[in-house]
Amino acid sequence: MKIALTIAGSDSGGGAGIQADLKTFQQFGVFGTTVIVAITAQNTRGVRAVHAVPAEMVSAQLDALADDLPPAAFKSGMLATAPLVRLIAAELEARRWTGYVLDPVMVSTSGDRLLDVEAEAVVRDLLLPLATLVTPNLDEAEILTHQTVRDPSAMERAGRRLVELGAGAALIKGGHLPGEIMTDVLVSPAGVRRFTRAKLETTSTHGTGCTLSAAITAGLALGRPLDHAVTDALDFVHRAMIAAPGLGAGRGPLNHMVPAAQPASS
Repeated sequence: MKIALTIAGSDSGGGAGIQADLKTFQQFGVFGTTVIVAITAQNTRGVRAVHAVPAEMVSAQLDALADDLPPAAFKSGMLATAPLVRLIAAELEARRWTGYVLDPVMVSTSGDRLLDVEAEAVVRDLLLPLATLVTPNLDEAEILTHQTVRDPSAMERAGRRLVELGAGAALIKGGHLPGEIMTDVLVSPAGVRRFTRAKLETTSTHGTGCTLSAAITAGLALGRPLDHAVTDALDFVHRAMIAAPGLGAGRGPLNHMVPAAQPASS
């Protein structure tokens, strides 16, 4: 069994963060490990509090995994503060693990900030060059590239810019695009690929980014080529949104119990 690691924050509501990542890893048949960098008090209505884990504890978690359970692929999500981003970057560069999916979590679905403004440049300068794939939404792509990103053509330009900045590839997520068509744009050394489908009318969107990056990470851990891992992950998230259980009074969670794509797709 392959190991996939998530470096992220804990979501007390269970729909995003570490909890969503582990549920997704389970569905893809990989063994999930965690490095928790922050604890949040949140539900479907929003984030009430964030507590960053002390740096020495973050390092200790990474050391424990490196000594016994190194990942075949890994992701990072919410990293909370600039010092934690710097620490994670230094640790990852030293360990030289491969298959890194960077989900540059900056603002929650409910609009709550999950990353210090100071940390935004640190993510771009230190983590981006280490990433096999970076998966920003439109707002995050604008922050990282200093470009306006509001249509598929601009998404492609932003993806190319992120690759110029050092990422191995970029998946620009188009969930906030206007209109009835959902478009995600993958820019990689193999070229540009657009994924389109009808946009779902749903409020069950909490944890979509976390789930997507975790599903891609699982695919990479299983040895799937990047474009296949992305395709399988987008399909998983789409079906998990359709099957959402309708929990909570705000932006509800997905249904992480839908089956994932089988290895035959790789």
